Amino acid sequence: MQATRNLPRRDFLRRSGGLALGAGAVLGLPNLFLNQVRAATGESANDLIRIGIIGVGGQGRSHLFSNTLNPHIVAVADVDRDHVARAQKDFQERYHREIKGYGDYRQLLEDRDVDAVLVATPDHWHALTSIHAMQAGKDVYCEKPLTLVIDEGKAMRAAARYYQRILQTGSQQRSSREFFRAATYIRSERIGEVKMVRVGIPGVNWTKEPLVADSQPPGELDYSMWLGPAPWRPYNKHRVHYYFRFFWDYSGGQMTNWGAHHLDIAQWALGMDESGPVEVSARADYDPQGRYEVPSWFEIDYRYANGARILCGQSHRVGITFEGQDGTLYVNRGKIQSSVKGVLEEPIAADEVQLYQSPNHHQNWLECIKSRELPICDVAIGHRSATVCHLGNIAARIGRTIRWDPEKEQIVGDAQAARMVGYEYRAPWKLPMA
Repeated sequence: MQATRNLPRRDFLRRSGGLALGAGAVLGLPNLFLNQVRAATGESANDLIRIGIIGVGGQGRSHLFSNTLNPHIVAVADVDRDHVARAQKDFQERYHREIKGYGDYRQLLEDRDVDAVLVATPDHWHALTSIHAMQAGKDVYCEKPLTLVIDEGKAMRAAARYYQRILQTGSQQRSSREFFRAATYIRSERIGEVKMVRVGIPGVNWTKEPLVADSQPPGELDYSMWLGPAPWRPYNKHRVHYYFRFFWDYSGGQMTNWGAHHLDIAQWALGMDESGPVEVSARADYDPQGRYEVPSWFEIDYRYANGARILCGQSHRVGITFEGQDGTLYVNRGKIQSSVKGVLEEPIAADEVQLYQSPNHHQNWLECIKSRELPICDVAIGHRSATVCHLGNIAARIGRTIRWDPEKEQIVGDAQAARMVGYEYRAPWKLPMA
């Protein structure tokens, strides 16, 4: 196992924003049964990976680890007290052990009973919580999209390498058999050279409730902490929790929600995990009522230096359609089809492209924590896939074609667009490793 660069507690608190952790931040009892859990599973203390989850309002509490062997969740953290209480109850009933609860994720990171963390916060918190976790010596599973802006991905990648931490991006389609097969077949040119990829993603699933006025935040929510590095805005229940994904301060709409899944597979299949497009243009429509900020409809056109092209938006069949010289291959969750006879029937041959294969995304992360090998969707890959999404949103927002240098990771010849690869955090928060 590689050496760990852990920060002293004082340095960690200073670098993570310098905020004091008030009394009452711990919302649950200590894990009194850790030794019993180890005994019951037959694992030694050195083998057991104890997991803390940061953000348990939805994804962090629902289906995670459902098919994973021995998920030893020992703590949760959330800025909403109700979320913490529900998560503690759910996990205690599911795993039959005490679960610690925290209101401030930094105290969870100080917990020596936690070896690794899963980050399932809103997107604008992904970079800070992940980097702070790595500074605290924890390995990280961060939900997709990896970042809110491109600069955050560079910082996360730098932190993972400097602190020698394992970071798995939650683009779990890479660990699904149909997407692995599709990427392998495309890379092996089973349908010939691919020059066009059509990526279809859902439209905005906005609430059917009428617009509501700004109000005071509910007592169970630490709203200032929920905002974190994002600009200060009055509280509105249709901007927080699930709805955060439709406002630029916190997310990037369905482009970074579903696009982060399907564009990740397109990049993988095209062999672009270490690169990206060189030109991006977009058309977009917006909600006439102004209920949310992200596009209600869009078509993003990505051009690659090798001549490949990706069209992404709501005008295409949901999923990924690869158009090759000899025919097409379509893939979506639980489905793979090809117009070329024999493509799906022939087993992968020894002389074809052999891609990284993982049958379970969370288990792959846990295994890589032990082996110290890079996971199937390492931070560098997750950053490149998120970058594709962010470039599409930037093109849609400014309404003109942008040019991207994938080697230097810079927008070329457009000062306004270039400024949108990052943003200034609200004090006292700062982005480490930037």
